[in-house]
Amino acid sequence: MENAKLQLTQEWDKTFPKSENVTHRKVTFHNRYGITLAADMYVPKNATGKLAALAVAGPFGAVKEQASGLYAQTMAERGFLTIAFDPSYTGESGGEPRYVASPDINTEDFSAAVDFLSVQDNVDPEKIGIIGICGWGGMALNAASMDTRIKATVTSTMYDMSRVTANGYFDSMDENQRYQMKEQLNAQRTIDYKNESYALAGGLPDTLPADAPSFMKDYFDYYKTKRGYHARSLNSNGGWNITSSLSFANMPIHCYAGEIRNAVLVIHGEKAHSAYFSKDAFQKLKGDNKELLLIPGAVHTDLYDNPAIIPFDKIETFFHTYLD
Repeated sequence: MENAKLQLTQEWDKTFPKSENVTHRKVTFHNRYGITLAADMYVPKNATGKLAALAVAGPFGAVKEQASGLYAQTMAERGFLTIAFDPSYTGESGGEPRYVASPDINTEDFSAAVDFLSVQDNVDPEKIGIIGICGWGGMALNAASMDTRIKATVTSTMYDMSRVTANGYFDSMDENQRYQMKEQLNAQRTIDYKNESYALAGGLPDTLPADAPSFMKDYFDYYKTKRGYHARSLNSNGGWNITSSLSFANMPIHCYAGEIRNAVLVIHGEKAHSAYFSKDAFQKLKGDNKELLLIPGAVHTDLYDNPAIIPFDKIETFFHTYLD
């Protein structure tokens, strides 16, 4: 299968500074559904032989120029070959219509990244791990429960997008409310088909309301300010398609998390509104190669880009333990 030609930006347009200790280049690969994905590859300078490799994605609604790229570059500085990729339908990756998320396709995106890494001349295919941030932490766990080639998985500030879509925050949505949500989303499907375009849900507001919850303020401080804004990030701009969440409400993604035999490190901020996703997912995991790490005082977005809080030393040790 040929990779479709994508328009890839060549200048450095990340939200973090470029490291002088790694080489960087754009790469593309395709998933099983024929969608071509764009990624940034980071390789330690002066690296020789076959390296352990990591694929990184997330947060949900972000692009590889944001948190996933920071994680990928940092782990390359620590000796791993890494790629940070834009999931299908987002960023510089292919797929039409734009701004769609799918529990199946986005899980497949991780396995497609493993496909790509497995055939690189400078990668040991027996030493491949993944890192999923926020909503892609949930996808990473789902991928690890399916793809036995993934030898080690790290989730950071993880969201279970299927759970939060179907049940609301803190499982506050009942069956009637879920039905009303489905009615609204399916009515929107009819409108979209008639209009031959997909209405967007809208990203974060340009001005926060005074009564915005604290976690919304945290998102705003990342996506809508110089700290994390990116022109291709849908969270920074128009948001997902309104109907994008329909399939998540019907397809729970962690049904087989208890069957993951390879190593998993689950990281979350102790003060994050989303911490219950990681705590509950961890309870499903089995084996002495699973670990939950709660970062004292940290909120959800602290683990996006704060190197003083992201436990990179721990992540490095974890991957060395299970990939070397």
